[in-house]
Amino acid sequence: MTGMAANLAPMLACLAAVALLAGCAVPDPGPAGAPKLAAFHPTYLGIKTVLLESSLVDVVVSMKGARSDADVEAYARCAAAQYALIRGYGFARHVRTNVAQEGSVWRGDAVYSISPALPRGLRTIDAEVTVRDCGAQGIPTV
Repeated sequence: MTGMAANLAPMLACLAAVALLAGCAVPDPGPAGAPKLAAFHPTYLGIKTVLLESSLVDVVVSMKGARSDADVEAYARCAAAQYALIRGYGFARHVRTNVAQEGSVWRGDAVYSISPALPRGLRTIDAEVTVRDCGAQGIPTV
């Protein structure tokens, strides 16, 4: 080979090697030091609902295996949505949730207002859609 062809030969060999190695790529394990996510297998221990006023309900839930407060809050939201449907309402609005952990048991105490029409506020839920989503996620309702 002479001239330009001689200069291209090593470059083409290098490109062929890169193409070959690209087919053997190892999946990205994520950021260095990132914790591996454990399988989520919660145990739902029960729901207690108390009607505080005609449109205000207190929902108390207990579970084991929660990863964080968010799992307990989701369980309470599912229970509140089902409760709204049982009472003949289509919507709920989150008022507050308190979460506590004692040993391996997580407890949530949440208050929701329930109503037949979409209430004002940012933390509103469509009860029917929420109950359907909860079922798809395996979260029990009332």
